[in-house]
Amino acid sequence: MSAGPASPDSSAEPGCGVLEERVYPMRLQKFLARAGAASRRGSENLMTAGRVTVNGRVVTELGSKVDPLVDEVAVDGITVRLSDEAVTIALNKPSDVVTTMSDPQGRRCVAELVPTDRYPGLYPIGRLDRDTTGLLLFSTDGELGHGLLHPKSHVEKRYVARVEGVPAEKDLERLRRGIELDDGMTLPAHVKLLRTCGNPAKRADLEIRIHEGRKRQVRRMCEAIGHPVASLHRTDFGAVSLGDLPEGSWRRVEGEELAALYGALR
Repeated sequence: MSAGPASPDSSAEPGCGVLEERVYPMRLQKFLARAGAASRRGSENLMTAGRVTVNGRVVTELGSKVDPLVDEVAVDGITVRLSDEAVTIALNKPSDVVTTMSDPQGRRCVAELVPTDRYPGLYPIGRLDRDTTGLLLFSTDGELGHGLLHPKSHVEKRYVARVEGVPAEKDLERLRRGIELDDGMTLPAHVKLLRTCGNPAKRADLEIRIHEGRKRQVRRMCEAIGHPVASLHRTDFGAVSLGDLPEGSWRRVEGEELAALYGALR
């Protein structure tokens, strides 16, 4: 099952909850998210599309409830269950890979790089652009993914962006204060010039730390100060760091790292 917060009198560690400690019945979209079928919003979309059945009957009404110990839930005819232990993994995503579990256009997707056969229900927490590399988290606990992406969690993501040209200090300060994009003002960011490249310098590497997750946000921030991104790499997501994980490889997130991810939801 999911490794979300246990009942107040439970001493279980994250990832080690017990089904009987949960309160049932539960909302169907919440069940689907905890089982890793999709995010909470994605689960709602599955329901309204008529792809979810309970005991063989299509259920489209949001808020419908199920008893995970009794009812049989299926998505596209495939039974969905809460596992005994949620699994969270970190992937070092290569370039030219899309963050989706399947792609109708036939592009290479992240599902090919993670052990979905060993851990059914893995689902990406957020996304990285096709050409962005680095740390991408997956979990079978949809509630964890939903919580980490919620603005109230304020989970920090660290990127290294190689940009065209060398930004002046006044431009970096604009990013630090928050900058106006087409979807509104960004929150203040931590921005540091790491190095310049070339002689004379033609590019620069910036460390950028943000607490938001807007679409292509770092790229748009850099474009807004006149220094487009040439390459972008994410090194950290909350307490989880990429470290020396080889490109295209994954590892389990456990122990203090996992506890810190759940702690960010509180």
